[in-house]
Amino acid sequence: MISFVATPIGNLKDITLRALDALREADVIFCEDTRHTIKLLTAYGIKKPLLSCHKFNEREAAGKMIALSREGKAVAVVSDAGMPVISDPGREVCRILKEEGEPYTVLPGANAALSALVLSAFPADRFTFLGFLPDKKGERRALLEAYADARETLVFHCAPQDVDGYVADMAEVLGDRRACAVREITKIHEESREFTLAAGLGGEKRGEYVLVVSGAEKRKNPLCERSVREHLQAYLDEGLDKKEALKRVARDRGVPKSTLYKETVDM
Repeated sequence: MISFVATPIGNLKDITLRALDALREADVIFCEDTRHTIKLLTAYGIKKPLLSCHKFNEREAAGKMIALSREGKAVAVVSDAGMPVISDPGREVCRILKEEGEPYTVLPGANAALSALVLSAFPADRFTFLGFLPDKKGERRALLEAYADARETLVFHCAPQDVDGYVADMAEVLGDRRACAVREITKIHEESREFTLAAGLGGEKRGEYVLVVSGAEKRKNPLCERSVREHLQAYLDEGLDKKEALKRVARDRGVPKSTLYKETVDM
């Protein structure tokens, strides 16, 4: 069996009992960086053969995993921190395993984005995780524009050297909003700092960040400034039938459709 195993994002104690069992029982462990993973294994007295699985060799690694699994070997897959695949290598591996019909499982655990969302105290009933933004400024802005009207909380991963650039582009595309920068999650110097996009995040940037940004405020439809009849007529002029037009007017104004009937029955 192939198991994708979540590992600590900072504090080495944040590893599950199942994860430790899987690593101890594995015949081989595929990891993003062998130098990083060996520190975790050493902390728990685990010695296993390590093979690389990073963004440049996922197809090759997947082939090896499948061959080992079909030989009856236990295979564990880890990234440097947190959940493999989520802003880490592994997505291509999962795709290939699915295509080849090779079963695999996941052992959940520490996750930086969810931890940061809790630390930010921003709304978490609905949120969108966007991970790392594109390196090219044009592509980055295009992605932000696609979510400019999203009302749910937005969550991003960000390297320290990219924080100022990310925040500046967010301010320009999304407008001024509340935001929170979370870093050193689960470590001694864990920090959660609220700021606004327009003001930017001051101070020296160290360590990997999770940036949490408030969602867009609901924009009032300009047609709501007109009378109900004019509002309805605008939608009728667009070619909507009266039933659908009334539904749109009611939604725009936040009122039951039935309350609009008397005013528009003769239209």
